[in-house]
Amino acid sequence: MAWIVRIALLAGGAAAAWFVAPDAPNYSIVQGMMTVLIIAIAVFAAALIRRR
Repeated sequence: MAWIVRIALLAGGAAAAWFVAPDAPNYSIVQGMMTVLIIAIAVFAAALIRRR
């Protein structure tokens, strides 16, 4: 489970770096928001795949 969270945070960090500089004070908040968005998209995609 920990490696799934690390991969999600890595992807969230990469997405957040597109919008906010990594040394900005609010970078961790944006990274967390991007991570939650990526997880929500993955869950939504899994639900759509299972629906078929």
